[in-house]
Amino acid sequence: MNARLALLRAVTHGVQESDVFRLALHHAAGELGALGGTIHLRGPMSALRLVSVAGLPPVLTRSWEIIDQEGPLAPARALHQGSGVWVPPGSAIGQADTADPSAEAAEFPWPGTGLAALPVFSGDRSIGSLTVVTGGPREPTARQWEFLQSVVCWIEERIAQAPPPSRPPQTERNGERLRQALKEVRVGSWDWDIRTGDLIWDEAAMELYGTRPADFTGRIENWMRVVHPDDLAPTLAAAQRAIRDHTVYEAEYRVRLLDDTYGWTQARGTATYDERGEPERMIGVGWESNESRSARDALSRALRHMSDGFLAVDDEWRITFANLEAERTLRFSEEELFGRPLWELPATRQVTGLESRCRTAAAGEGPVGFDVRMPDTGCLYHLRLVPGPDGRTLYFTDVTEKRHLEEERQAAERATAERAARITELTAALAAATTSGDVVNAVARRVLAPFAATGIRVQVIEGDRLHNVGAVGYPDDFLAAVNSQSPTPGDPAWDTLTSGSSLFLSSPEEMAARAPQLAVMAGHAGKQAWAFLPLTASGRTFGVCVVAFDRPRRLTEEERALLTTISALVAQSLERARLYDAELARSRELQRSLLPRDLPDLPMCTAAARYLPAGEGTKVGGDWYDIIPLSGGQVALVVGDVMGHGLPEAATMGRLRTAVHTLADLELPPDEIMSHLNDIVAGMGVDSYVTCLYALYDSTTKICSIARAGHPPPALLHPDGTVQFPERPADPPLGAAKPPFETVELPVPDGSLLVLYTDGLVESSKREIDEGMTDLAQVLRTAHEDGAATDLERLCNTLTAALLPPEHQAADDAALIVARLRALPGDRMASWPLAEDPRAAGQARRHVREQLVAWGLDDLTPTTELLASELVGNVIRHAKGPVRLRLLHGTELICEVFDGSLTMPRIRRATETDEGGRGLQLITALSQRWGTRYTRAGKCIWTEQALLGPDSRNDAPSGVLDMILQDTDGLDANLAAFGFEDPDL
Repeated sequence: MNARLALLRAVTHGVQESDVFRLALHHAAGELGALGGTIHLRGPMSALRLVSVAGLPPVLTRSWEIIDQEGPLAPARALHQGSGVWVPPGSAIGQADTADPSAEAAEFPWPGTGLAALPVFSGDRSIGSLTVVTGGPREPTARQWEFLQSVVCWIEERIAQAPPPSRPPQTERNGERLRQALKEVRVGSWDWDIRTGDLIWDEAAMELYGTRPADFTGRIENWMRVVHPDDLAPTLAAAQRAIRDHTVYEAEYRVRLLDDTYGWTQARGTATYDERGEPERMIGVGWESNESRSARDALSRALRHMSDGFLAVDDEWRITFANLEAERTLRFSEEELFGRPLWELPATRQVTGLESRCRTAAAGEGPVGFDVRMPDTGCLYHLRLVPGPDGRTLYFTDVTEKRHLEEERQAAERATAERAARITELTAALAAATTSGDVVNAVARRVLAPFAATGIRVQVIEGDRLHNVGAVGYPDDFLAAVNSQSPTPGDPAWDTLTSGSSLFLSSPEEMAARAPQLAVMAGHAGKQAWAFLPLTASGRTFGVCVVAFDRPRRLTEEERALLTTISALVAQSLERARLYDAELARSRELQRSLLPRDLPDLPMCTAAARYLPAGEGTKVGGDWYDIIPLSGGQVALVVGDVMGHGLPEAATMGRLRTAVHTLADLELPPDEIMSHLNDIVAGMGVDSYVTCLYALYDSTTKICSIARAGHPPPALLHPDGTVQFPERPADPPLGAAKPPFETVELPVPDGSLLVLYTDGLVESSKREIDEGMTDLAQVLRTAHEDGAATDLERLCNTLTAALLPPEHQAADDAALIVARLRALPGDRMASWPLAEDPRAAGQARRHVREQLVAWGLDDLTPTTELLASELVGNVIRHAKGPVRLRLLHGTELICEVFDGSLTMPRIRRATETDEGGRGLQLITALSQRWGTRYTRAGKCIWTEQALLGPDSRNDAPSGVLDMILQDTDGLDANLAAFGFEDPDL
């Protein structure tokens, strides 16, 4: 191998191309032990021309003299692929096209032989190919391929160094030698005087142009008479262009010979000009071109019968050649098409935009291909336009079936890819699903569409029945009918559970044959095919997933296997989700148990509340709210937030809620309650912050006293629609604050709405708390304008829908109270100052008697007089002034006595010999509730009586009279001191 390459490199530079090709083929075939080889070079009209043969007889290579560059033969493939091509024996690719009846050769190569072809380059452009016919069926080895590539490189190098065609010397001797050589190869010379029309032919020219010397007149008319009439005009036009443009004249035309036949000739010449630039003479040569014309005719015949349509057009888009397929497609014969502009044909006019696309493509330098559809037949053609120096060639192939198959293949690939993507997406969605509903929805979104299904339902075993977990695409009445489904013979769902295997029913007939009693119910759901898939996890089948279709459907084996795989994923996710559901239910029940089940319905306060847990996780939160009725027409509204989630936070919330109730029952002012709560939280050692807001509303004064520790301020919606937030900033959270706490007194017009909330309602990762409070105010104003604020339950729904993110997306719990506050009317309140001496008891009884008569509560007069007298008597004896009596007429009758002492009364057990000590026992017996509370100037002792109905009697409870008679402190020794000597007694 190396020796052969050394011999090739020893060849001197400057040898002709024919010698280069011959040597290359000789050594290539010898090294591979091949039968022979060929070399093809690019030619006109997209053809490859055979330029050199070694070792192969002409009978075999004749059919390979001209081959299509776009064809499947090995030389053409190597040319376009730019790399080596191996065609094994028996392959259709590489064989001659013997379908052409004019083909003279049999199959090429011989049976049992193969073809090895490599491209030949000139610079970066492929110019041809070298092909070797191997002597056996084995592909060349890697080393042999390397040798062939080295031979090709040597060819490329020697072609670049080949000498150009030599120009004849201008000496007379050399000119005579040239003329003699031209004569031997039937090349004639001519000299045409452009100005006079004189024409000089040598003997070879006369013979070439079929003229006897005796008939030659030496005029240009001699030449014109022998030119074929069809070729005369274009040949003259070419001469005129060459003269005008100072270019070389080249033409090929037919001339009449001596035997009255026509033969093809070629001419080449150049003009000379005088000093003024006017043409003088044109001198040139001519030679016979019948042989090359025959080769082109052979190519034309091949193109004529090729299966693809082929058109050749000139620069003006006039048709110069059309093969049989083009005639069939365009519905014209070759004679009708020749010379006709392409865009005048009906077939091209009916394709919208075809002309503009072709002209745009022709403006480029390289070949362009695109698809066009024929409107009349619907056939799709691939059109390839190749620009050339003398016009353009157009190939078009009917690719309707090919494109259809390709579209089906692509559709199948897309469906497979989409299905795989959906399964991947389903796996991710099931991994993220937390509840059973999440699992069903994830399956519905990612399984129904790929399988063209219209419904899915999931049932699980609970006891001895099947219960619905979730469904999509079914009517509610059908789901209600199949819920709590007991075992039924032939029921596909129960059979799937029993066997643990999937069951597929492709039509209503199959369903009726298997379970006649269920066929009508299944038809009511609008389904006509079903896939029953068992849900099995940890070796136990606990449910069934039913995928349904609204038309008969026989699933393929691949689809059935895929659905079975999906059911396994669903089972794992559903089992995990059911555990989550149970844990979530327990967490929610714990949360509800820590919050008030019902809010009290008070005359001075009607309210609605909401608690919305965070969207993710099963941990309970620490948000709470409460409404606590107090004495004297007062009510406390509380909202708090223990930061974080979990049982410790829930326990802290429960302890604080209990503490607030206890402290509120002591009727301490808001700032003192906050101080006590702060001490409690600090003593707990709670790591997280606790925020709280305590609002005390007094319906008699229409004042709301507010204390808050690190909590957002409440919103007050006035009856005129304005929204107000308290301006004073909050104290630090509980546990981190240092008393005293600030108290804000907020005037509350009658009928106003007070909105208390936790920060989860107005604050999130995407919204600052100030922005959230602004949104809250806007929602309240809008609700007032459209009347939604009149219904507190509806208002709660409006606020949560507008301010909280969609379900399962909130990051923090949110608690909300909306309370409508009402003032006690002035005519339902009465207050009197009393003297600080024993006469005060008589004054109190008189005021009570007169006021109860005015209110129409005469039946309560004796009891109320006694209560007031006892309260005032205790104040006079044990406390200090100033003393004041107040009656409040609401849903109950409240009697209050105010004094200036901070000493709280307490009940003690009096013996039979004690003169006093039974006063508070008497108050307890006569009232349904009583108590004391501190005021700014002292304290208040109050009693509460239920208003009597029409059938009630004002009898004292049993034993009360005996108690009064035994109380010598009130009825005997101190009778005068308490004013009982007063006539009003």
